[in-house]
Amino acid sequence: MPIACRYKTELGRQFCVSDCPANAPCGAFRFARVEKPEDLPPAEARVIDVALLDLNHGWQNLGHDSLVHAVLETSCDLLPLLERTGLALRVVSFAVRDHGMVPEGPGGRFGVYLGTGGPGHLDPRCNDGVGPFSQGIHENPSWEAPAFALFDAIRDDSDAALFAVCHTFGVLCRWSGAARPVARGEDKGGKLSGVLENLLTDEARRHPWFSRLAAELPGGRRLRILDNRLFDLIPGPGAPPAGFIPIGYESEGEEPGEALTMMELARDRGGVVPRIFGVNHHPEIVNRTRQMGILRQKLQRGEVTQEWVQERIEILTRVYPDEDSEQRLHVTSDYTLLAPLRFHLYRQVRERAENLGLPVELREELALDLA
Repeated sequence: MPIACRYKTELGRQFCVSDCPANAPCGAFRFARVEKPEDLPPAEARVIDVALLDLNHGWQNLGHDSLVHAVLETSCDLLPLLERTGLALRVVSFAVRDHGMVPEGPGGRFGVYLGTGGPGHLDPRCNDGVGPFSQGIHENPSWEAPAFALFDAIRDDSDAALFAVCHTFGVLCRWSGAARPVARGEDKGGKLSGVLENLLTDEARRHPWFSRLAAELPGGRRLRILDNRLFDLIPGPGAPPAGFIPIGYESEGEEPGEALTMMELARDRGGVVPRIFGVNHHPEIVNRTRQMGILRQKLQRGEVTQEWVQERIEILTRVYPDEDSEQRLHVTSDYTLLAPLRFHLYRQVRERAENLGLPVELREELALDLA
């Protein structure tokens, strides 16, 4: 996409990455954090709100800020239009697991939902703080029922979209019945971490959107992913849920393994772009240069430790020999998160402008142009 943000044009693409996205100076992007009901800002006619389900339970992470930046960068793309109309994008981040804050369903202020990764077992009832896969998390599972009700509402609203990453992907699998979590034992090498490979399914290669991804991959199906997970998601023996399309599986050499890594549960009304989609990797970690900037800022603000930063740097710089892993990871991010998200955000902006009688020349299909 061309750079529309004058700040990035003057100061470089990494501008706004060097500080908290809530401080973006353009006025076209805002951020709010909700840890208790009174934190929720009032809805505004000219602000398009995006709900971010933060499932990190207060853990140090890169994914939350990276998802915020993905929305911020859409405001950068659309800056002239947003300034001309007085519209703005706002991420409203809900502390789901540690504070029980779950956003309202679609049809009101929210039309696009994002879900982060997070620590611990994918079933909150298993997180007792001492169990082998709770990772020290002691969790109140009361958030799960309202979250499942939210997923029901998103599924039933053809205008709503949800993109789920890692832990949220696992929760989505449990909600839908698409797959069950199975801890990675010693026979599978335990925790997966670093730059790895997944394989597209035959269904993905026939898909109107993911077939475009297949056309850019070696052999039409081998994609690089940035992984960091304790659990495999194994499809059950029963019938798959309505709308379920497997998009990717883990790689075991030349053949797919048993663990589901990407799935579509609903598609946009145009029949091309996913509207409920989940991945068990981290496509929000797009550009390693950008992530290094975020890491430095988080360390300077005292949000993370030096040891944690060094572990993240080691994961981010681990590459396959004899290939441009950075470029291949970027292709994965574009197709499995950034472009579909941008498509739905463009639509939200266009429809809000039209509802307010504001003149706009914007088509959401432009968001799918990755050239």
